[in-house]
Amino acid sequence: MIVEVCANSIESALNAQNAGADRIELCMELGVGGVTPSYGLIKQVLEDLNIPVHVLIRPRSGDFTYSNKEFQIMQDDIMQCLDLGVTGIVSGVLTHQFKIDLKRTALLVELTKPRHFTFHRAFDWISEPKKAIRELQNIGVNTILTSGQKVTALAGMDDLKSWNTYATHCSIMPGSGVNLKNIQIFKENGFDAIHLSGSKWRKTLSSKPPITMNNAKFLSDDSIAVSDLDLLKEVVDIVKNDLNS
Repeated sequence: MIVEVCANSIESALNAQNAGADRIELCMELGVGGVTPSYGLIKQVLEDLNIPVHVLIRPRSGDFTYSNKEFQIMQDDIMQCLDLGVTGIVSGVLTHQFKIDLKRTALLVELTKPRHFTFHRAFDWISEPKKAIRELQNIGVNTILTSGQKVTALAGMDDLKSWNTYATHCSIMPGSGVNLKNIQIFKENGFDAIHLSGSKWRKTLSSKPPITMNNAKFLSDDSIAVSDLDLLKEVVDIVKNDLNS
């Protein structure tokens, strides 16, 4: 069984390699499900690691539907990752109806070939999972990362086992809530790969800062925060008028 570690920093990546993991999925901001890591982080990880590095391509948090400009950013990020030498890409696009955006996902897969392509946990929002497995196999996806459409992969075990049998040309890789207490269960059920972060919290400051930089209102699956044109115009008008008066 392949052990894939979801690594969110250079330290996490090095710990994964030193622990004997088979590969990493490199990303940032696990609290929102992960977003594309920075160029500097990707470059450093590739310099320091000798195990396969797959990189998450997700330009923002929120849903998995993207504007034309966001989709262009995703393609550019993939090209940059391939140029740097990553061994795989983790990505995917949905429609607003919770179906695979086949045209766009196929473009990302083609761009990645012949390297490994994993369709990420956007799969857990899909309304017809078996149909989606067929579609993803047909466009050349190598791995599907999923929790069985439950909060944890253990809770989704029945569907995961069914899909693992159903999939013929791609690997079903359980992820979400995988840990020391349940890893043996996934091994016994015959999965080819498993995905986990293996995270523990470590204090970095000896005392709490005076104010928090975290803001829960930005954590949403069905909406995103966007700088508003009209609001900003009003602000600029007020500031510029004050300066000119």
